[in-house]
Amino acid sequence: MALTQLTHLNERGEARMVDISGKDATLREARAEVVVQMQPATLAAILDGEVAKGDVLATARIAGIQAAKQTSNLIPLCHPLQLSAVTVSFEPDVVHNSLRIETMCRLSGKTGVEMEALTAASVAALTIYDMCKALEKGIVITGLRLLAKSGGKSGDFHAGAGS
Repeated sequence: MALTQLTHLNERGEARMVDISGKDATLREARAEVVVQMQPATLAAILDGEVAKGDVLATARIAGIQAAKQTSNLIPLCHPLQLSAVTVSFEPDVVHNSLRIETMCRLSGKTGVEMEALTAASVAALTIYDMCKALEKGIVITGLRLLAKSGGKSGDFHAGAGS
């Protein structure tokens, strides 16, 4: 791939923020996921509300939402976005001793929200680790990925659908 084909590099290979001023605003949405694996006792403590630092899932949800809103401050060259919706949900799996986190970001705008959804998932997972590290240091965060995105010129994407 030639350097000029990478949108975040100019013709000299220098980093730049992509100019989106000529693009049309469309409804855009992205969903991401990550899995936090832990010991059964740690998962039980989270689900039973027995973690000394407080409500792990409520705190991780707020952290994920805040992270999505701060993505342009964390990831170089990301545009600051006016998000219209951010959700962070948790799906416990007691068989595999894990929590699956799914995030969704939506807006009407000129650029996608994939990075915001991925950042929300990442920070929610890191918050779970932080709140539970006194119980277990061996927590594993795995499988961070984009599940789907819609809107924009590049069209829709669904993980596993020819990706």
